[in-house]
Amino acid sequence: MKRNWGTTFFASVVVFIFLIPLLGAFYTSLRTDEAIVSGPFVWEFDSNFSHYRNAMGAAGYDFPSFFRNSVIISLGTVLLTILVSFPASYAIVRLGFGGPWLLRLALALRITPAIFFVIPFYKLFTAYQLIDRPLALILANTFINMTLALLVFSGAIKEMPIEIEEAAAVDGASIWMTLRRIVFPLLGPGMAAVGVLTFLFSWSDYLFAVVLTSSEATPVTVGAANFVTSYGVRWGDISAAVCLSVLPPLVFATAAQKFLVKGLSSGAVKG
Repeated sequence: MKRNWGTTFFASVVVFIFLIPLLGAFYTSLRTDEAIVSGPFVWEFDSNFSHYRNAMGAAGYDFPSFFRNSVIISLGTVLLTILVSFPASYAIVRLGFGGPWLLRLALALRITPAIFFVIPFYKLFTAYQLIDRPLALILANTFINMTLALLVFSGAIKEMPIEIEEAAAVDGASIWMTLRRIVFPLLGPGMAAVGVLTFLFSWSDYLFAVVLTSSEATPVTVGAANFVTSYGVRWGDISAAVCLSVLPPLVFATAAQKFLVKGLSSGAVKG
């Protein structure tokens, strides 16, 4: 197959432009404080990687706790989103629960600005004493990401041959057995797509994190503000923390990359 070099070059340029902020952060994290203050064209690197050591706690920051909170919140959101959205999508598509309007409602919730839900979530979680706990962010992020999961799962289930499920029912399989042993394995790409996107959206959440946490459940997106001190902005430490915080979603997305496009394309809602 003939390679389209023009398209390849254009795509490479676009990717490079999007990577400029990350490359700039990585470049800054390797420089000394004196070089950072002197300007962007002073080529003086920190051979001791002191910014990374500071970010990991050498300078008194609690970045490891922020990192752990982000992992717990993101993985918890992925698990809860799949557990809720998967059977709900099957009920909508195969059992006729709610009808097409329910998916349209889910789409409407998806395009609603997240700030619309901040005050209700804050009042609700305050009443149940969930403020500054990972569970609060897991529930909030699940609510936001569940709409996308419903759309992807519903589209994927519609494309599945219903004859497979009917044959299982004839053999005496219950609905839950059909879901667990037949439908669930066939939705592997869709599961991967939902898992990756939910993880990325949850990991990068800032709005809910800054409102619903204060210290104990603070994720990396909010914890990075601690590098701004009364003595100035620790640009090198912030850049090191940013580079470290990018690693989990990068690894997670790379591992499931081959399933991502297939899962999203098979999950396109038709009609």
